[in-house]
Amino acid sequence: MTIAIINSIAGVVVSLSLAYFLVSMLAGLHENRKLGAKLGAQGDTTYLDPFIDDPETFDVYVMIPCLNEEAVIGPTVAALRGGRRVTTIVIDDASDDATSEIARREGGDSTIVLRRKLPHARQGKGEALNDAYRLVRELVEERGQDPARVIVLVMDADGRLSDGAFSHVLPLFEDETVGGVQLAVRIRNRGRNFLTRFQDFQFWSMSAVTQFGRRKTGTVSLGGNGQFTRMSALEGLDALPWSSSLTEDLDLAISLSNNGWELTTTPYASVDQQAVESLKRLIVQRRRWYQGHMMAAKRLPGIWSNPKLSAPKVLELSGYLIVPWLFDLPWSLLSHWTLFMFISRMDSSFAFVSGPLSLILGVLAWYLLTFAPALFTSVVYLRRDSEVGFWRAYLMGHSFVVMNYLSYICAWGALIRIFQKKTGWDKTVRTVEVAAVA
Repeated sequence: MTIAIINSIAGVVVSLSLAYFLVSMLAGLHENRKLGAKLGAQGDTTYLDPFIDDPETFDVYVMIPCLNEEAVIGPTVAALRGGRRVTTIVIDDASDDATSEIARREGGDSTIVLRRKLPHARQGKGEALNDAYRLVRELVEERGQDPARVIVLVMDADGRLSDGAFSHVLPLFEDETVGGVQLAVRIRNRGRNFLTRFQDFQFWSMSAVTQFGRRKTGTVSLGGNGQFTRMSALEGLDALPWSSSLTEDLDLAISLSNNGWELTTTPYASVDQQAVESLKRLIVQRRRWYQGHMMAAKRLPGIWSNPKLSAPKVLELSGYLIVPWLFDLPWSLLSHWTLFMFISRMDSSFAFVSGPLSLILGVLAWYLLTFAPALFTSVVYLRRDSEVGFWRAYLMGHSFVVMNYLSYICAWGALIRIFQKKTGWDKTVRTVEVAAVA
């Protein structure tokens, strides 16, 4: 009886997770097609001049939180110097290195360095962003700018916008219901090793496509890099925009959705960044993401009781927030149970085998059913970037099965930290790049 119950639970979890995956990916493919964009759009773009064909229809304030970012901050602020209506605010959160000096030198007159000092500094990304946002408020008032025509852009210190990004993002805000736009993320150092390539595979073939699908409900999740928000939307919140959560960007997305704003994205612009190059650092980073995501589930009651949210919005937001609790944690245990049951019952599973042909057909059917998501994402990654090549895309799709263990470790690690009430911020370490040195 116990075995039957476990098998039933495993069947439900597998069915729900597969359904969620397929619906999210297919919705993204459909939305991308509706926009008239090919999956390979921006597959070979460069990240040098975001101001090509800039309509200059909004005033933009770029906020870049920094803690010891001398390795990457120079090229980031230099690339933002070309916007006539753009002001860059580098938030030096009590760095011990030359972050401020490099930012001033490379950013020019359009860059402001906001230096935070201990003990008020190093209290998390949300606090740093809120401090800069207070400065934005002062500047907007001094300059007589309309908050409805002001865009606040959050970028990481290693972030670079794609060529012509502003020409694709700013027109989206002409729709007065749009409160935020999040760009897809591309990994810049994806060719460094397997881990960096895998992160690109996740961001470019899975996260980006599912984000396109979330355009349908206007609940695209905001990220910490390439996050555009309308200032009047931020002003309408009950408190300062960014929370002390480990995923302050997700918290902001929920708050804006609760206030009735549409959150969207575009396949014609993106932002690139460095990937974490070591497994240990990757685990620390993803564990923080999982912890923030899991703790954000406490906002579900507010979503369910909000009359401003349509049923599709409530369903999509709820589904996204419960993914770690409903899929990752249970499946980390049930996947091994399912594998054990398959091996122990292999004789009965392949009882139909009567010869070489039936064996080949049976193994092929098992492979197609078991690895269907891997095959699907391999095709998507190949179409998103034809330079990847068939075999590399194929490998990346199948490596996801193995790399699931990374998710299991991070999810359980996050759960332990939640029980221990640990909310410390683990900073992502950057790598010096050749371009940055030059």
